[in-house]
Formats: sequence, structure tokens, C-alpha cells
Amino acid sequence: IERTMMAGFFAALDRMLAGLDPQVVVEIGAGEGRVTERLVARFPNATVVGLDLPDTSLADEWERIDVPMFFGDATRMPFVDRSVDLVVGLEVLEHIPQPERALADIARVCRGATVLSVPREPIWRAGNIARGRYLGDLGNTPGHVNHWSARSFNRFVGSRFDVTDVARPLPWTMVRARPR
Repeated sequence: IERTMMAGFFAALDRMLAGLDPQVVVEIGAGEGRVTERLVARFPNATVVGLDLPDTSLADEWERIDVPMFFGDATRMPFVDRSVDLVVGLEVLEHIPQPERALADIARVCRGATVLSVPREPIWRAGNIARGRYLGDLGNTPGHVNHWSARSFNRFVGSRFDVTDVARPLPWTMVRARPR
């Protein structure tokens, strides 16, 4: 089931990236760099960098990949205004205490497209409960401080961007948007 769900997630991501030809790509919340590596393979002529909060275990993971990865804050990215062709933030905004600040900074640096995803509620929590996970927190994954339905996430991103595509691979919501 999990493999099928992940296949749906990556199929949605591939759809969101279709037709793009960015020169500069930034992945926020890059984690171990798995998606960052995927972006490098997808856009071999682009400069692709990953950004995540400081964490020594991430630094150890990053040593194995050949992609510029650095520590930083998605609410204060170290990029010039309108300097990034594609900003990708998959499964990160639900972790940020002030996601509107991150969205504002994404809008500031983005000159092309952004692709963002979050767990879809209440489906995400129900799935956790069905698997017997995080029962004491009613299925809320540790670190998730924000929760969106597909509609509310679309409205949230639409507050700063023009949403051009929405995908709902179970149990996520993914959007592609352009800055205004």
C-alpha cells in the first residue's frame, strides 16, 4: 500500500514538473536529499540546491550526494528577490510554525514556478490511526503543527500565488503555482 501511495505521489510530482525548464531550482525542506537528487536528474542543466534546518545527521547524509546542500530557514531564504526559477517544498509547510512567512519568502525569491505539497487532513491522521500510529495524539504526526484540507491548502497558496494545477495523490495535496 505504501509503495502504491508513493508511486502516486511521485507521479503527481512528475506531472507538476512537466514542461518546466528551470535554470535555478531550490528545494526547501530537502531532508536527506532524495528529492533533490531527483530534481538534478530531471533538470541536468539547472543549478539545483537543497535547503533545510541545521541538523548534524542531515549533514552526514549530504556527504554522500553531489548536490549543494545547505542549512537555512524557509522563512528567510538567502536568495535575491525573483532569482529562483523553481521552488519545491514537499512535505515541509506542515512543520513550519508560521507557514505564511515561508510562503511569503517563497513568493519573494520565486520568478517561475513553485511546487508544494502537504498531508491532506483529516485523511492523513485517519491513516495514522488505522496503522496504530500516534494514537495519543489522535494520529497527528510529531512535528506537524499545521493541517490543511485540499481546499484550504489551495486557498493558502492562492493567497500569494496563482495556482495553476492541483493534484491529490492519496493522502497528499500538491499544487503548482506561479507568483503574481
